[in-house]
Amino acid sequence: MIFHNPAGAPELACEQCGCRWFDRIHDTCYECGAKVSAESIAEFNQAVERFRARETLRADKPEASPNSSVR
Repeated sequence: MIFHNPAGAPELACEQCGCRWFDRIHDTCYECGAKVSAESIAEFNQAVERFRARETLRADKPEASPNSSVR
């Protein structure tokens, strides 16, 4: 399960209990011990890549100054 934090970044959550804390060495949830599936990890990695691409595009756009039309 993927949630998005207030900044828009994806966060992986346990499919069983919704916990967002994982033992990344064993790929298990700290709360209930459920195994994180390879599909969930792949889905999360794709979401991270989409987020990074969006943030890169946002950083590349020049910001219009609030007074750009006023001379």
